[in-house]
Amino acid sequence: MSHAMRKEENALHDNELGRVIPCNELDWADPFNWLRLAMLDLTRAPLVTLFYGIIFMLIPMGIVYLVSLTENHLVIAPALVCFMLVGPFLAAGLYDASWEFGKGRKPSLWHSIKAIHRNSVHEWAFAVLLLVIMIFWLRIASLIHAFYPSYISNDYSELIPFLAVGMSVGALLALFVFTISAFTQPILIERKVDLMTAVLSSINAVWSNKGVMLLWAGIIFVGVLIGFLTNFIAFLVIMPLLGFATWHGYLDTITTKRKRNYM
Repeated sequence: MSHAMRKEENALHDNELGRVIPCNELDWADPFNWLRLAMLDLTRAPLVTLFYGIIFMLIPMGIVYLVSLTENHLVIAPALVCFMLVGPFLAAGLYDASWEFGKGRKPSLWHSIKAIHRNSVHEWAFAVLLLVIMIFWLRIASLIHAFYPSYISNDYSELIPFLAVGMSVGALLALFVFTISAFTQPILIERKVDLMTAVLSSINAVWSNKGVMLLWAGIIFVGVLIGFLTNFIAFLVIMPLLGFATWHGYLDTITTKRKRNYM
């Protein structure tokens, strides 16, 4: 379905909390098209890609190193989840680069860095919101850790309930964060709207396209998993790719009159 012919499909409407920007109905093939367009951005903006790729690679490496100094490896996973929670905020510069391509301009690294100041009050409010969620996750993780068995047998059977609870809570929190942040940052970058409008619009878009957005969340999960399995080296490419793709997903999902300069 072309960008111009998409039907609007909405689960939420304007309410006392804020305005809801309408969203479009997505196709199952859309996430793969976002990746295709993101690959074009990635190859055409090597400096921006490298800069943000290095940031996304070094931060989790630093987290693992600092946590390893405490000799408490059980907190590595919660710490890495914290990093993934703030990922949408860090990707603002990548969204800006794709936006510049869409306007027929060549993006610059400095312009992408300044993107965070375009709607600074609400973008920083979004960062605070993610920080609060991160703190909440750390508290939950510490409570789960309190039930960690003091003695482990050779078959590690005592770890199964502990890991199951931790993974379940982490997955639920990740889905919640994905719902409220899938398109929040792109909305705040492109439009002069308040944080609540951006969050409600993101929730509406995800809920109205649950199947396709779950597919997109699965693609993100696979990308992040590959990053973990490569000791975060793959993040050098994967995270910029996902960032660029998110911008194209935003253009397809959130109703806008903007047209792409893409084939």
